Amino acid sequence: MDSRAQYLKQLEQQWKNLTITNDIMFGMVMENQKICLELIQRSLPELNIKSISKVIPQRQISGPISSRTIRVDIFVRDDQQRTFAIEIQVANRHNLPFRLRYYQQQIDFDILNVGDSYEKLSDYPTYVIMFCDFDYFGLGWSKYEFENCCINNPELKLNDRRRIVIFNAKATKFHGNMRLKGFLQLMENVVEEKDQLVRDIQAEMKRIREDPIRRHGFMKYELDLMDARSEGHKEGQVEGAIQTLQRLGYSQAQITTEVGKTYGISKAKIIDLMDELGK
Repeated sequence: MDSRAQYLKQLEQQWKNLTITNDIMFGMVMENQKICLELIQRSLPELNIKSISKVIPQRQISGPISSRTIRVDIFVRDDQQRTFAIEIQVANRHNLPFRLRYYQQQIDFDILNVGDSYEKLSDYPTYVIMFCDFDYFGLGWSKYEFENCCINNPELKLNDRRRIVIFNAKATKFHGNMRLKGFLQLMENVVEEKDQLVRDIQAEMKRIREDPIRRHGFMKYELDLMDARSEGHKEGQVEGAIQTLQRLGYSQAQITTEVGKTYGISKAKIIDLMDELGK
């Protein structure tokens, strides 16, 4: 069995075992507006959200041309133009505050167009919601909420209409009417059958796994990703070979001949790489 066929077999098994903590599965489940609305309502009950517009999974948001693009697991607005960017985070990369800072900035780029007044942002409150499979702050809380406020008087709010909410699936302390406990437990593969949201999510995941179109989309996405990584690895090898031959004093013609013969790429591509390396 060749490596690609073996990888396909692994993907088949991976598809069958996907849980809600997988960002692809999470996005597909949240496309069900009823489930997504219930999750947001439980996350922010004080907002009294009545309805949401179309849910956009894996929404790419770009700022200025030179800035880093972000891809949000779920991007959605409610009937009051409040924006919700929702993410599942499994790995603790120890940079969560800075990731959130950048997310909020990029969301504003998506709202404010050239020539718009800054006051427009007052009509578009933003909420970044992170469901983490780790306790970033180490306090054991189920929910951490942040807004900008005065250092000398925390009761004085900046009122820039931005809020960050971080949920901790490893929580040991559930304060108040914590209606998301079942969902956080589901992230840990503990199923609370009495929780209607959990039952709905379980049923939706079963439906998705049995959908051949969804399965094919997942397989294609992962294969394309594998090919892109393989191509990137190959390009890194080519660049290394070019630099080695340059240090040995090979001419451009000799380098293009040797590298082309070894890696099977065109002369034009090799020259482009040499130009990039020379900058």
